[in-house]
Amino acid sequence: MAPPPEPGAELDRGPRDECGATLVELVISIVVISVAITGTLIAVDRAVLHSADPMIEYQSHGVAQMYLEEALLKPYYDPDLGAGGGACPAAEASRDLYDNVCDYAGIDDAGARDQDGNAIAGLAAYRVRVAVDTTATLNDLSGSADVLRVDVRVTHPPLVDLNLSGYRTRF
Repeated sequence: MAPPPEPGAELDRGPRDECGATLVELVISIVVISVAITGTLIAVDRAVLHSADPMIEYQSHGVAQMYLEEALLKPYYDPDLGAGGGACPAAEASRDLYDNVCDYAGIDDAGARDQDGNAIAGLAAYRVRVAVDTTATLNDLSGSADVLRVDVRVTHPPLVDLNLSGYRTRF
């Protein structure tokens, strides 16, 4: 028989098989996994919420280009009055009668509209404002006798506030 162990000495009980986890290890594992899942869900949520933003920005740019092109393709002077009427006579009564660049000054449409003033389906959330600057300067050209600047502003709160400008010269 083996002698009894001395007090304070470790007992050699042989190899121990450990299986399972302590409660502390389980709680720490649950916390780590929860943090990882929360971070992933936040990233996915932001991606889903803002997935339509590029489409709205692209549409607003298209709407601004549409209004700007429509205005800049009109004659510099009012065809009814000619050069004697000046660059910016009184505007026509309705948009389908607009026949010169300055007729577009002061447009403030809630929702995009076509050149006849009809609402365009699906674009009602956009607000379009047009201004014509008769004091614009472009290189050596200045004032309404030579150059007009058309500014188109398209907004779609809270995402888009777009300004697009173009020049129309008398020549």
